[in-house]
Amino acid sequence: MTKTNNFSKVQKMVLLAVLAALTLVMAFTPLGYLRIGVLSISFMCIPIAIGAITIGPSAGLFLGTLFGITSFAQCLGMDPFGTAMFTLNPFFTFVICVVSRALTGWLTGLISTALYKVFNNKRAGKYYLNDIIAIILCPAMNTLFFLGFMAIFFGGTEVAGLNVITMVVIPALSINCIVEIIACTIIGSAISIAVKKIIK
Repeated sequence: MTKTNNFSKVQKMVLLAVLAALTLVMAFTPLGYLRIGVLSISFMCIPIAIGAITIGPSAGLFLGTLFGITSFAQCLGMDPFGTAMFTLNPFFTFVICVVSRALTGWLTGLISTALYKVFNNKRAGKYYLNDIIAIILCPAMNTLFFLGFMAIFFGGTEVAGLNVITMVVIPALSINCIVEIIACTIIGSAISIAVKKIIK
């Protein structure tokens, strides 16, 4: 029994390392973002959702924080809009980039765990449905927290010559959120279900 549990822990550590590496690769290559003007559609929630669902809330928190740090790093000259936010207030920018993503990963793991306990059913249909619900909520929460913090901290200002609410927050809610949810649900569901089968 102990050997089985240790093997499971090793599997999860390896999986977490792979997801962390994938997060870093996606963050600094075109794989992670689709940029349309000032809008940036992110696919970074995919490894976060997979880790949070297959490993747990702590993995979601770690991967979400890692995503946030890479996002904050891009505000140091790599992304014009992010750089403008950093110039206005580095601390607010840190909260928007890092805290929002850390919360997203952690809550995705908690929601996944709670759904599994509530249904308490391992039959394929309901078991996979729990994962899909958590995966859908992951990019939705990412958008909610990121844009919510942005509206709170910079709602009354112009960043890079653009009004934050009318030119960034509203378009992002209507475009980014939908695309990110679709991509994360399709890719994240397929991978997380496959990974859970392998781990079991």
